[in-house]
Order: sequence, then structure tokens, then C-alpha cells
Amino acid sequence: MTIENLTVNKSFGGWHKQYSHHSKTLNCDMRFAIYLPPQASNEQKVPVLYWLSGLTCTDENFMQKAGAQRIAAELGIAIVAPDTSPRGDDVADDPSYDLGQGAGFYVNATQPPWNRHYQMYDYVVNELPQLVEAIFPVSNKRAISGHSMGGHGALTIAMRNPELYCSMSAFSPISNPMNCAWGKKAFTTYLGQNTAAWRNHDASELMRTATQFVPAKVDQGEADDFLSEQLKPETLEHAAKASGYPLTLALHQGYDHSYYFIASFIEEHLRFHASHLK
Repeated sequence: MTIENLTVNKSFGGWHKQYSHHSKTLNCDMRFAIYLPPQASNEQKVPVLYWLSGLTCTDENFMQKAGAQRIAAELGIAIVAPDTSPRGDDVADDPSYDLGQGAGFYVNATQPPWNRHYQMYDYVVNELPQLVEAIFPVSNKRAISGHSMGGHGALTIAMRNPELYCSMSAFSPISNPMNCAWGKKAFTTYLGQNTAAWRNHDASELMRTATQFVPAKVDQGEADDFLSEQLKPETLEHAAKASGYPLTLALHQGYDHSYYFIASFIEEHLRFHASHLK
């Protein structure tokens, strides 16, 4: 497992580091960032929160804008932020912002040419954690969170792998991608016309039929421009009621889709995860 250190910055007594490595799962070079709190050492392995970002983002957005390091340092939690898709000159792409590079949707593509590289589900669930746990002073205790497209990814990945995650959370997730424009476009392109396969990547569908539960926290801004057409938090809330899922969903007046919203409530999310990781 060869990785290359790209940047190093000390932050709140810990270290923010950025790495690149060749991914066998994605068949390309990938980049990820990790924040190691001051508690992380050879003598003490710390739990990990995996953060999945949204459309057009990279590993840098959350680490630079969310202001999460101060609380992560206090709580002794590492944060790992992968890129949002495979990238490279030979990686399939699309000129629109909501498909292709920067818009991997955290699924395993089955349709050509996307299936050659776009295996983000397997990368997040298997390859990246195995790499992180082998190299860094972290334990196998995992939580997962994300924003928008990444919120969709965090919820669906945790619900499909309840044995791997102690908790899950999301900011402004795409809660019902089968029934919104972003999701329909991505799922048709990456997964084809078989809507049965789509259900495996729809948080509302998974939550409605769940029998194993991962504690869940979701926050949504009421001034979000994408609220009614793309995000549909009410479908997630109805699904949780149907299955008795332990979901806490909060709506916040005046907040939009931006990192101003995430930075305002990231401390609550980190403390939520810490209560389950420890």
C-alpha cells in the first residue's frame, strides 16, 4: 500500500494531511485527506469519521470550510475525507456538473464506460478504510457523514453495512434520489434502467424496509434552494416512521445549502458520533 504525502498542516494540536494513492478499485490515482487528532499515536488508536462531500467538491471542501478540527481534536476522532469521484484524463466525464468527475454518487457503476472507474461504493466501504487502518493510528470503529450527494452516500452506505458503522449523519442529503432529477440522471447513467438496482442506493427506500438500525442524525436548512425538488427530507422522515428507524431529523429556519450551514452545526454532529464511537 504505497501512498504519497502531498501536504501537511498542524491544526489544534493534531495534523491535517493530504495523500494520493493508486486505487485498484477505481483504476486510477485518488486523493484523500485525513485529520489526526493529538490523541492519535502508536499507543492509542482513535476512531474515524468518514466524510463524503457533495457535487463538484473534492477532499478539500470539508477540511477547509467546516471548522471541524477543533472539536475533533477535543473528542479524539480522526476525520477522513475522500474525493467525490475517480479522476484522470482517461476517466469518463460529462460536461455537466451533476454527472461524471466530481459527481460519483457513491455507487458502483454497471454501465459502460462508467463501470471501468466509477466504483465509489466499494472504494468508500472497503479499499479506503483498509488503507487508512493499515497505515494510520486509527481503530476499526467507524462513523460516516456527508453533505448533499455525500449525505446520500453516507446514509445508504451505513444502512447497507450496519455492522461497519457505529453511527451515520448527513447535512441536506439527497434523501430520495429515485424521485429527483439529480438522482434519476445519475442512476440512469451509472446503473441503467433497472430501478430495482436504484433502490439499493436510495436512503428513503432503505430506511423504510430496514430491520437493522444505525443511529442517524440529519440536519436540513429550510432556505435551501434544492429543498423541495432535489432533497425531499420528508420522504426520509416518513420512511423512518414506517420502520421505527432511530432518526433525528431537524429543520433549521434561514439556513441554505452552503458550508455556512455545515459549519454552524458540525459540532453537534461530531458530538453525536462521539457518543456512539466511544
